[in-house]
Amino acid sequence: MKNIKLIIEYDGTNYHGWQTQENARTVQDVIEKALEDLTGEKIALIGSSRTDFGVHALGQVANFITNSTIPGDRFCYALNRILPEDIVIRESCEVSLDFHARFQAKGKKYRYIIYNSRFPSAMLRKRAYHVSYNLDAEGMKKAASYFTGTHDFFTFMATGSSVKTTVRTITGVSLEKKDNILEFEICGNGFLYNMVRIIAGTLVEVGMGRIKADDIPDIIKSKDRKKAGRTAPAHGLYLVEVYY
Repeated sequence: MKNIKLIIEYDGTNYHGWQTQENARTVQDVIEKALEDLTGEKIALIGSSRTDFGVHALGQVANFITNSTIPGDRFCYALNRILPEDIVIRESCEVSLDFHARFQAKGKKYRYIIYNSRFPSAMLRKRAYHVSYNLDAEGMKKAASYFTGTHDFFTFMATGSSVKTTVRTITGVSLEKKDNILEFEICGNGFLYNMVRIIAGTLVEVGMGRIKADDIPDIIKSKDRKKAGRTAPAHGLYLVEVYY
């Protein structure tokens, strides 16, 4: 018996998120089916993050227990031969039996991509959030800086979520603009449901002049979801890396 760790890249456009759901096609289901075809075993895949419908990943991490004789570093080659082209196993390796992709994660990095142009992009329509209004990137950058540190992020959590605490620590943020693309990156020890998308939506509101950058600290402290921006679309979000 051995424990195999996978690093996975996928385009979430055609999937109802990562996690298995009834009557819906998910990334987890597709990979588990490929593993079953490969090993002849019923595999339970453990993912580090339950990405939503339409969200993408560059570095999703998952693990599974198997009795297969396939070497750990060869699973990526075997799986990539049978997986659809919008899911790629970037790396595979054998890890200790006690490794757990979700519970042992120390932090994550997400990226949110905004396409800021008068007209949408045919190529990026499912991979970036199109905003036609001319955004103030410097104001957005200043606003983003206020999210670093340890805060109660209740304001930036979608309703209906149940967690023990809404306090999270953000270790780094950045916002860079190149031509019509704005890339917002955020690293932290954990994220609430839709937290990154709500922060991204709030930054867009700052860029449009509807929220002042210097108001962000008060918005965080308010614990009032109505004071933050709207939830940005799922298709602009990427899980970049998981830290252990």
